[in-house]
Amino acid sequence: MTSTRQETVTLWRPTGPEELALVESSGWREWPPRLPEQPIFYPVLSLEYATMIARDWNVKTSGAGFVTRFQVRKDFLDRYEVHQAGGKSILEYWIPAEDLSEFNSNIVGTIQVVAEFR
Repeated sequence: MTSTRQETVTLWRPTGPEELALVESSGWREWPPRLPEQPIFYPVLSLEYATMIARDWNVKTSGAGFVTRFQVRKDFLDRYEVHQAGGKSILEYWIPAEDLSEFNSNIVGTIQVVAEFR
């Protein structure tokens, strides 16, 4: 018996309460479509970076910030470059809004909330 376990990448996403409610309504399985002023979806590669955004930005703009963690198939993510958005550890993927549905179909398991700030 052989196992064909797919390799995954752990990603993090800082989010506010409105987006989180939409994730919850999906059964914790997908990110909502981007709004017209959001042409790119930005999952990040470190808990520290996601925490900084949730704590320092999401709380100020929406009263609460959440850090989520989820797994995405590596073979799907390999199509995209990792972008450095500041310091050495500030790394993120830039997923075009039109690719988000396919991105969601490559999430393995569920999206989990790992931290909350108010």
